[in-house]
Amino acid sequence: MVDAIDLKIIESLKVNSRTSFVEIGKQVGLSPSSVRERIQKLEDTNVILGYNVQLNNTKLGFGLEVFIMYKLFSGKLKIFCDDLNQFPEIYEVYRITGTHNIFMKVVLIDQLHLQQFIDRLLVYGEPTSHLILSDLKDS
Repeated sequence: MVDAIDLKIIESLKVNSRTSFVEIGKQVGLSPSSVRERIQKLEDTNVILGYNVQLNNTKLGFGLEVFIMYKLFSGKLKIFCDDLNQFPEIYEVYRITGTHNIFMKVVLIDQLHLQQFIDRLLVYGEPTSHLILSDLKDS
């Protein structure tokens, strides 16, 4: 069971997953060892699945972020899923309901890279791309 204190700990970790046990303890009114135990329990019960790093893709040379809605050809889902590791540009990918059955976020160098990426996708289905102009809310 997750209680109100666990939820406060989770919120603190969502803001900054590197926040110390001491700092979280001050925020929620627990000792650092109690915070550590609660976080360990949340990890052990798969409430917390992991931690990640947020990158500034522009500083890494990737100036274009794009959402791609993708309508796979009949019978191509398994092949596409098996081939996903061949596409390092794919940052996130989801199987969804509706006219399009794949939704992905890709990170690319520029428009030429987008064109080349889309050309590689055409064997699996019909992509529709949407350029990301800005991020309005941190996740």
